Amino acid sequence: MIEVKKKDRETSESLIRRFSRRVQQSGVLVHARKTRFRTDEKSRRELRQGAMYKAKVKKVVDRLKKMGKFDEENFKNAKKKLIK
Repeated sequence: MIEVKKKDRETSESLIRRFSRRVQQSGVLVHARKTRFRTDEKSRRELRQGAMYKAKVKKVVDRLKKMGKFDEENFKNAKKKLIK
């Protein structure tokens, strides 16, 4: 954390200028901007589990469509059963 204390007889403008210079020199803002939208990559296990879940959901949706019972409520109930 960057800290700047006001010196004797220092104006607010010069204090702000000194603080902003310190922030720029430290590289904190540059690092924050670089990592702002970065997301962690999923592990191989998480990717595999997600793919298996999607396959199960697709199978349930196809079964419900064949029976003619595919609507939002039945779909939500089927997803709840898969999670458990």
